[in-house]
Amino acid sequence: MRDYPQIHTPVDRVEPVPRRIRARLNGKTVLDTTAALYVWEWPNYPHYYIPVADIDTEFVVDEEHTHRLRRGSVRRHGLRVGSADRPGSVRVFTDDSLPGLAGMARIDWTAVDSWFEEDEEVFVHPRDPYTRVDALRSTRSVRIELDGFVLAESASPVMVFETGLPTRYYLNRAEVDFGRLTPTATVTSCPYKGTTTGYWSITTGSATYADLAWSYDFPTRELLPIAGLVAFYNEKVDVFVEGRLQDRPITHFFR
Repeated sequence: MRDYPQIHTPVDRVEPVPRRIRARLNGKTVLDTTAALYVWEWPNYPHYYIPVADIDTEFVVDEEHTHRLRRGSVRRHGLRVGSADRPGSVRVFTDDSLPGLAGMARIDWTAVDSWFEEDEEVFVHPRDPYTRVDALRSTRSVRIELDGFVLAESASPVMVFETGLPTRYYLNRAEVDFGRLTPTATVTSCPYKGTTTGYWSITTGSATYADLAWSYDFPTRELLPIAGLVAFYNEKVDVFVEGRLQDRPITHFFR
């Protein structure tokens, strides 16, 4: 049984973005708008759609190709800023589109170097306004095991509750057995927590498991309670809360 709430935003929902949205490529600001839209292309999170008038035409290349997508007809464009060339990365919706999308552009997230909400960089994808992420201190005991070995044990964890994901348990480093953890070069990012500063593989008596633990030394302001703490993938380790073994969740391995 799943013990956390699911995401239930319907596909094709369109909502206004009340935040200033900017994007930069090769050192230049290619768009700057306070009139973006959230469009849910799938239930988990939205994509930004940008008014064409708020994209700098100096960097837009009309590829003179029109085709039909599920949400309407689009004219394809590219972005070019100096030596940075991103062909086919911009799709401008025409009048033959879902209500509210005509004149809006969908820009591939990875076509630019960085996205900003107001003056704070956003990673991976836009933050979903219907997703809540809370980092709460707790005195419930948490023990992490793998193949019968105790990897960590804490009476003062920080629990992270994120809509659509299982609870993550962040533990003080002094409570982690680093003798079984080997640092790796892996770095990942999260739109709600920031960028990781550490990943570890785990070695037990018989096997090594890649990248099962991670840490954020400099998380976003809202997630400051997890700074420097270590978490483990519930999906791949045994988690005991108050002595009770938790079911391993089935997810797509989001942190």
